Amino acid sequence: MEVVKYILIYLGILNVIGFAMMGIDKLKAKRHEFRIPEAALFMVAAFGGSIGSILGMYTFRHKTKHKSFVIGMPVILVLQILIVVAIYLSPLEIVFFQ
Repeated sequence: MEVVKYILIYLGILNVIGFAMMGIDKLKAKRHEFRIPEAALFMVAAFGGSIGSILGMYTFRHKTKHKSFVIGMPVILVLQILIVVAIYLSPLEIVFFQ
């Protein structure tokens, strides 16, 4: 079960980072400063921070007019959920080294 703890910590950190990145990028947009690349925002979401990124997107009202974000972020989340379900339902046993 220790592996699950580390996975949850990893996902928690990535979601906080995704949320913060949306807020920081919104602030930079208002100040007309150098922005966080969209690819970086998607990368954090793709590596497990999709929930935080989506929450940040709507909390800060950032990128909500961009179809690539409005559609892309939820698609990433759904794909991540499907991957977790597929792994859970898989007849194969996944063994982590201790």
